[in-house]
Amino acid sequence: MLKFTAEHEWLELDGDVATVGITTFAVEQLGDLVFVELPEVGKSFAKNDDAATVESVKAASEVYCPLDGEITEVNEAIVADPSLVNSDPQGAGWFFKLKLKNRADADGLLDEAAYKELIA
Repeated sequence: MLKFTAEHEWLELDGDVATVGITTFAVEQLGDLVFVELPEVGKSFAKNDDAATVESVKAASEVYCPLDGEITEVNEAIVADPSLVNSDPQGAGWFFKLKLKNRADADGLLDEAAYKELIA
């Protein structure tokens, strides 16, 4: 199940684990990424905490943790090659996997139709 935040993160939910990244819209706003900093595996975050940082040719920006949880995995490939986020933001350009503290919290996020309306 795919969910979105108003801050332009996407989540692909698989049980109580969410794969998190930034949306195509966010990537288009940022431009070409030149640097990605990811959180540490094992670190816990609350919803809306700064979890990762991206820098583009235009600006630096935070990637927020969409829900309460613990980082279980990070995508080292985007640290080595930030352009993966530009070329496939909602696929190979994922940022981290988050074990959700409360899976039901995801119900409060935007579905794809609501997100498309937000960015229209």
